[in-house]
Amino acid sequence: MSNSSSITHFLLLAFADTRELQLLHFWLFLGIYLAALLGNGLIIITIACDHGLHTPMCFFLLNLSVLDLGSISTSLPKSMANSLWDTRAISYAGCAVQLFLVAFLIVAEYCLLTVMAYDRYVAICKPLHYGTLLGTRACVHMAAAAWASGFLNAVLHTANTFSLPLCQGNAVDQFFCEIPQILKLSCSQSYIRDFAVLVANVYLVLGCFVFIVLSYVQIFRAVLRIPSQQGRHKVFATCLPHLAVVSLVISTGIFASLKPTSISSPSLNLVVAVLYSVVPPAVNPLIYSMRNKEIKESISKVISWMFVNSEKLSSTLHK
Repeated sequence: MSNSSSITHFLLLAFADTRELQLLHFWLFLGIYLAALLGNGLIIITIACDHGLHTPMCFFLLNLSVLDLGSISTSLPKSMANSLWDTRAISYAGCAVQLFLVAFLIVAEYCLLTVMAYDRYVAICKPLHYGTLLGTRACVHMAAAAWASGFLNAVLHTANTFSLPLCQGNAVDQFFCEIPQILKLSCSQSYIRDFAVLVANVYLVLGCFVFIVLSYVQIFRAVLRIPSQQGRHKVFATCLPHLAVVSLVISTGIFASLKPTSISSPSLNLVVAVLYSVVPPAVNPLIYSMRNKEIKESISKVISWMFVNSEKLSSTLHK
């Protein structure tokens, strides 16, 4: 038995025991990580450089890509390093920082998706007031509120989790430091404090979910009132990327939170964690770039520009 004052490090869950599978995990996650870096990086560069994309929707999309980069960079690199060097250890401070960043970035992304639902609602249901309701200052304030909500949530959860005495060892049944897995190591019976944190979290998540649902109910009603089928398809197509990303984030998050304890196992927890922490940041850029014509065209221009300039630089160096 040990307590939190004597714990200097935690042991993360390994993806595999054999050296071959560890290296396979490293290369697989490296490919996913590089794809996420490339996709989100291209979206950030494209929106920042193309003045035609300086719209509220693209501003929120840029924030989403930054959050995705931060989210996947919090969990994957340490797991890949552990597989490469055949270790499971993460320092106590490193675990606390990782837990804080995971809680911060995931909640901030969820709140930002709620703000993006409001953006789509105003654009479709109140187009004449779009410039007024979603001016530059309003967009900055809403994005800042999403980031601040994630930060406050992370401070609350991290302080609550690491203030509890830990006496159930230091082995974490997850490939990164996750709140439920750290709480399993606690020997404290602080039900009131845990319940208060749970209630605050439920209010935030449920409030965002209800707001997104109500926004899309109004959007669907407005789309159905459009007389032409082509017009309905064109307007609704602008919502599809956001709707797809929201569905992906909510479905994986709900399954991770509400899966029955009877079917819970380290392997299943591992798969579920990959679904909600790795898949969305890697897939989100693909969804937006494939469904948004303007972003797709701008990304193509950026890629072409990069190729042209790399060729010019290469020819200059050869001379």
